[in-house]
Amino acid sequence: MNWETLFKMQQELDQRIEVEHGLENEDLFRRKVMALLVELGELANETRCFKFWSTKPPKEDEVILEEYVDGLHFILSLGLEKDYRYSPQEDGHNSVDVDLTEQFHKVYGEVHLFQESPNDLHYQQLFKTFLNLGVKLGFSEQSIQDAYYHKNEVNHERQENGY
Repeated sequence: MNWETLFKMQQELDQRIEVEHGLENEDLFRRKVMALLVELGELANETRCFKFWSTKPPKEDEVILEEYVDGLHFILSLGLEKDYRYSPQEDGHNSVDVDLTEQFHKVYGEVHLFQESPNDLHYQQLFKTFLNLGVKLGFSEQSIQDAYYHKNEVNHERQENGY
């Protein structure tokens, strides 16, 4: 995946939002963390993985993928906020032997660690754990990248229309 392109696209969107909303001098870190947590909740809700009381199936893959890339937008944005970039390691992704609910717990835990101690190591762990969630959801890097491009375009259109 071309991470530098995604970071560049996210930076353009972030700068546009900050200028158009008069936020250039504000520290948005905690708000971005909250936005990520909300997006993770929306994603979990669409998968329905934790809804042991219901027999209703998860939403379609396209809906789940769109929610996933909403989270990716905020993870990229948090990296930009702290001047960190994802650095894939040679060993690839960690094991995803846990069920989907547990993988969500892992991502939430990494968000909390990064919020409390926003260093590069915690950012790398958050990013990798989030990517593992994508693997667990069955998404390829190409489908994630394509969905990110599309949603980034939608987000720019939303800014034009006063979203």
